[in-house]
Amino acid sequence: MDIIVENLTKIYGTQRAVDNISFKVHTGEVLGFLGPNGAGKTTTMKAITSFLVFNKGTIHVGEFSVTEQPEEVKKRIGYLPENNPLYNDMPVIDYLRFVAEIQGIDKSRIKGRILEMVKLCGLEGEKHKKIGELSKGYRQRVGLAQALIHDPEVLILDEPTAGLDPNQIIEIRDLIRTIGREKTVLLSSHILAEVEATCDRILIISKGKIVADGTPENLRKKAQGQEMLKLTIEDGTKNEIVAALQKISTIDWVNPVQGADNRFEIQSRANVSSRRAVFDICVKNQWPLTEMVVVETKLEDIFHELTMN
Repeated sequence: MDIIVENLTKIYGTQRAVDNISFKVHTGEVLGFLGPNGAGKTTTMKAITSFLVFNKGTIHVGEFSVTEQPEEVKKRIGYLPENNPLYNDMPVIDYLRFVAEIQGIDKSRIKGRILEMVKLCGLEGEKHKKIGELSKGYRQRVGLAQALIHDPEVLILDEPTAGLDPNQIIEIRDLIRTIGREKTVLLSSHILAEVEATCDRILIISKGKIVADGTPENLRKKAQGQEMLKLTIEDGTKNEIVAALQKISTIDWVNPVQGADNRFEIQSRANVSSRRAVFDICVKNQWPLTEMVVVETKLEDIFHELTMN
C-alpha cells in the first residue's frame, strides 16, 4: 500500500513547519526521512497518520484520503511515535491483548496475533514482565509489536532507535528490514548512519522543504560531481609523477600528499573519469600503481551541505 503526499503544508503561527512537500513511498520500500531537529519530520508523519490537521495538500494511504477517510487510514497504519507511550504497570502480554482489542481484532485471533508479535519482535523471554521493568531496547520492541499487532500494511516509525545502545540499534535495524520486505515503511531519524543502514531510499528535509531524494549511493554520486582519486605510485620521483599526471587532459588538479613521496590525490574534471588515463601513464613509465581508490562523498557531507544553508 503506497503513501502519496502532494503539496503538504503545515503552518504554526508564522512558521511553515512543512512547506509544500510532495513524495511517494512504495509498497515493500523502507524510506528514511532524514533531517535536523525541527526540520518537519514529525509533523509530516503525524499528518500521514491523521494525528494533526494540515493547512494545504492531500495525503493518500492506498486509495484512502487522510482528510476524508481518517478511520480507514488508521486501520491500515501501525504507528510508533518518538516518545513510545506505554503502560508501564502492565505486563507485555496484557498490554498487547489490550491493544489488539482496541484495534478491533477478532477475539478468536487475538491470542495467535500476540504469539506472532512476541516471536517476531523477540519478546519471548520478556513477555510476562511488566513493561516498566524492561530495558529501553525491549520497550522499543513492545512499541513495534503494538504497531504491528493488527497487521497494518503501512508502518510509520518516528526515531525508532532513539536512546538505544549499539547492540539494541542493530537488533531493531534488522527487525525493521525484515518487516520492510512486506510492508510500506516510513522511518524518520536525524542519525545518518541509522538511515543509511536501514533504508532503501532517503528523503532529506530541511526547514520544511525536501532538499534531496534518492538512494544513499545516488545521493553521493550527485553530490560528488567531480571524481576524486587517491593514488600510490612507486619508483618515479614526486616531481616526475606530478608532471606526468598534470599532462592528463581529464585531470583538474594534482596534490602530492604531505609526508608521503609516493602518494597523490587528484581530482578529475566534471563528469569524466581519469582512472584509465592514470593507469596508462603508469604503464608507459613503468611505475607500479599500487593504489587507486575513488573517494566517495560521505553522507554526512551531503547532509551538512543541504541543511546548513
